[in-house]
Amino acid sequence: MLTIKGPSSRYCDGRNRRSFLKIGGLSFGMGGFSLADLYRAEASSPSPRSHKSVINIFLAGGPPHQDMWDIKTEAPSEVRGEFQPINTNVPGIQICEVFPKLAALMDKSAVIRSVVGCRGGHDGMQCFTGWEGNSLKNLGGRPSIGAAAARLFGPVDPSVPPFVGLAAPTRHVPWSDSGQAGFLGSAYSPFKPDGPGMQNMTLKGISFDRLQDRRRLLNELDTMRRDIDISGAMEGMDAFGQRALDVLTSSKLVDALDLSKEDPKIVARYGDGKPYNYQYDGAPTCNDQLLVARRLVEAGVRVVSLSYGRWDSHGQNFDLVRDHGGKLDQCLSALVNDLDERGMLDDVAIAVWGEFGRTPKINANAGRDHWTKVSCAWLAGGGLKTGQAIGATNRMGEEAVERPVDMQEVVATLYHTLGIDTHSTTIADPTGRPQFLVDSDPIAELIA
Repeated sequence: MLTIKGPSSRYCDGRNRRSFLKIGGLSFGMGGFSLADLYRAEASSPSPRSHKSVINIFLAGGPPHQDMWDIKTEAPSEVRGEFQPINTNVPGIQICEVFPKLAALMDKSAVIRSVVGCRGGHDGMQCFTGWEGNSLKNLGGRPSIGAAAARLFGPVDPSVPPFVGLAAPTRHVPWSDSGQAGFLGSAYSPFKPDGPGMQNMTLKGISFDRLQDRRRLLNELDTMRRDIDISGAMEGMDAFGQRALDVLTSSKLVDALDLSKEDPKIVARYGDGKPYNYQYDGAPTCNDQLLVARRLVEAGVRVVSLSYGRWDSHGQNFDLVRDHGGKLDQCLSALVNDLDERGMLDDVAIAVWGEFGRTPKINANAGRDHWTKVSCAWLAGGGLKTGQAIGATNRMGEEAVERPVDMQEVVATLYHTLGIDTHSTTIADPTGRPQFLVDSDPIAELIA
């Protein structure tokens, strides 16, 4: 590992530290794997294919299906709630009044009103893998979509990780999960910009007295390379270590994460989601994370996952949905339009969903409690057949009565948009046994 030292400075935590830049020590996940470790693992993957991406947006806590995409106007008042349906730009499809911008994009979207198979865990395991948490737990657990894509395809660009997790840290720790690597191991965990490895990526934006610009930094690195060669150490570095050194001379990932480089009008279109209301032990409503996600897939990331808001509405359900829903309407519609305007929408699938639904009956605190019998999801892009609503629940919103869609089917559909055939694709577990990614087929109604 190489370190470039700079002047002493004071950070926001009040401590004095010496600025430093570690080369080759970028951490992934909780395993502390270096870039070199990651690239060794990726060497066994097939060559990268065409660049398809998934943005998986987890609505942590369980969004209320009957207050979002499945308004129940004919239900009694103790079930119906406060919201009215509004027409979308697709005749016959209505959604909640707090989503007017998404209603105008229904032709580019698909809502699933009959998601089943929720196991009830207050985490994103099923949304990220399709499996419940105990599946293959003795081997490390099932890999998430991002980890599997990283294993199967490797990076699109050598300087950009294939899997990035933007989920903010939360007091309820499972909601800060961006998707686990499972039995694939830490080398396939998501890169987390707010994790310990981010400082190692900041090649630009740090002012060193002796490194005033990027050209001088590259010159310093070239000098280091020569010094290493003279000492004979370079001969001891394998190709993966050299590649790890090379990636840190590129600012492509750092630039993608830097919204100051984005058109201010585009930034304003997404908004920032502030103030962060009803957050408690969950994630903030970071609208700008959706813009970062677009910039990341544009830079070459295959899968971006994030956790948006806290939807565990045991109380004040309707106030929460007005707040979270209105903000989600702004940033999600901005993302769809942004991708469409850039000609990327057919190559980027977007999924928005949570771990389960909420009770039909409103409780004494104007809230809804956990309900695992049925849930909802919203999809866009990825070359899917959009402009439709799939499935239906009964009059009370209690259970699916038309076209139940298992959570695994949603995950299989996301794999399909990445170009992965879930019928034939397997990944070997640590025992050498081939494991299918999911047990279900993609959603037939969405596939061309």
